[in-house]
Amino acid sequence: MQLHIHDIHGWDFIARSRLSILTMLFLYALPLSVIPPVMIYYAGINYGGGLLPALSESQLQIIGAVFFLAEIVMVFLMAGVIHRLGEVVDIEADYDDAFKLAVVIPIPLWLAPLFLVIPSYTVNLVMGSLAIVAAGILAFRAVPEIFKIEEKGRAMLLSSLVMFAGMVAWVALMLLTLITWSAVTSTLSL
Repeated sequence: MQLHIHDIHGWDFIARSRLSILTMLFLYALPLSVIPPVMIYYAGINYGGGLLPALSESQLQIIGAVFFLAEIVMVFLMAGVIHRLGEVVDIEADYDDAFKLAVVIPIPLWLAPLFLVIPSYTVNLVMGSLAIVAAGILAFRAVPEIFKIEEKGRAMLLSSLVMFAGMVAWVALMLLTLITWSAVTSTLSL
């Protein structure tokens, strides 16, 4: 027996779920957003000077707190962007569905830092790259399902726009982290 991706009812479940924004925030976005800052802290404490530059606990906590807050803000910003992008392809998407996508698509990116338990640049680079690819696949699979887009051209256009916006958001988060890192290490000798 051969199992096809269409046989898996996960997308249908996600598309039909009527979880409120607050429920999705507290059950998914907040817990998943904790993973990257905690893992950066873990790697900084355990491999400081090796995998990551040596920083004090206080410096790592500041960087983690800023990153966590930026992640939460980015979920709401991305939901707004996804909602507006729906208008580009004449889809009347509600904000709840856009928020659902803003939470579901970055799950691989939230989980990839778990590999910071392995003090290897190569492993973490590979896992980060795979997370980006997986997020892209999620975008191309989830957007048409959640917004119920039948026409392949419009589905591909909206999925591509969402993926591009997500990459811009990811780069913005990385830049914010580097700026915070630089500010913390140059001005705070904690």
